[in-house]
Amino acid sequence: MRLLAAALAVFATTTLAEEVTTYQLDNGMDVVVIEDHRAPVVVHMLWYRAGSADEPVGSSGVAHYLEHLLFKATESVDSGEFQRIVAENGGSDNAFTSYDYTGYFQRVAADRLPLMMQYEADRMNNLVLTEEDIVTERGVILEERNQRTENSPSALAREQMRAAQFLNHRYGVPIIGWKHEMETLDMEDALSFYDIYYSPNNAILVVAGDVQPEEVLALAQEHYGPLPVEPNLPERFRTQEPPQTAERRLIFEDPRVAQPYISRTYIAPERDAGAQEEAAALTYLAELLGGSPFTSALGIALQFDTNTAVYSGAYYDGLNLDDGTFGMTVVPAEGVTLQEAENAMDAAVAAFLEDGIDPERMEALRTQLKAGEIYARDNVGGLARRYGAALTSGLTVEDVQAWPDILQAVTAEDVLAAAERVLDRDQSVTGWIVPSREILQ
Repeated sequence: MRLLAAALAVFATTTLAEEVTTYQLDNGMDVVVIEDHRAPVVVHMLWYRAGSADEPVGSSGVAHYLEHLLFKATESVDSGEFQRIVAENGGSDNAFTSYDYTGYFQRVAADRLPLMMQYEADRMNNLVLTEEDIVTERGVILEERNQRTENSPSALAREQMRAAQFLNHRYGVPIIGWKHEMETLDMEDALSFYDIYYSPNNAILVVAGDVQPEEVLALAQEHYGPLPVEPNLPERFRTQEPPQTAERRLIFEDPRVAQPYISRTYIAPERDAGAQEEAAALTYLAELLGGSPFTSALGIALQFDTNTAVYSGAYYDGLNLDDGTFGMTVVPAEGVTLQEAENAMDAAVAAFLEDGIDPERMEALRTQLKAGEIYARDNVGGLARRYGAALTSGLTVEDVQAWPDILQAVTAEDVLAAAERVLDRDQSVTGWIVPSREILQ
């Protein structure tokens, strides 16, 4: 069978045994096939290299808005029919929007894959919207913001912290959008985003499950191959962060906050194609500083040795197209002020950097991460999502399959070096989240 525009590439490692085959259609659409023949099930995922960070200034939320609108009618399908067909065939479907991508997926019996491609290809090119759709779904996303953000003081606090963290990058704008801009989204906003970004040369098809690569390619040629290229697809350019040279602090006050807490984030490098080593070291750092309270530096120092906190944690947000964040959270114990808790957090981090890493803890974490990578292969949907999220964030199939081995190669020295680079207070935002400023007096 003739390959359309690029040669077939097959990637496999001894660490990840899944067979991954890639193609590219003549219209620029990438196709990734992940074989898993343990059950007669397939996950069909269509990913667009367009998320909230790609939105025009002033139209925040339009990527997520369009995700909702894509479940409406096309030139040949009634509104909601695709979802009905999936359900009638015993499957499930959904969609999601992130900073760097928008994705649509269906999980069905393997012999229903042609039907999924037929319907998904149709809505890539033939969406038909009415003014009623525009008004109705605008109300839906505004209600979603009310439920998930406006009714959650922690979500509102995170919004304010990200806005302070990113001085110039669109990662500082919430994925769901700022409410005042969401209220103005209209037909033109939705269709202009759709016409440019919902194109085969901006899409990645990921099919995982009980399939043969050549059969998936033939189906992709049949259903997606005829779709026209978008000649005006812009280069994926984002405004970048300037050097951050001043620590930022904020107090977020909301009477609904049940328990005051401290949150701090730092700008941190993302996983880069061919250069994932620092991201791997930061993955270890998050676990060593704030993983299990029984073994992490913050947990031992704050929750057990001193009873300063009832919770402590750390995380690393590295799977992005551009720089992400490294963060820590501490919830003080009763009678401990936020300032005392922050001082204790800083002291614990300083001691971690000074004392170094226990070799036994490093090896235990290495084993834990290896096990996690192996267990992840048991979920075919998770496998599809692993590749789709990586590829739409600038990584390659080779990068995805190299990641487990890169994790295993991380040393304690790598972790400490990454910590020294990232934990720079001039690149940080520290938030005190409180029910009232009165508790600070």
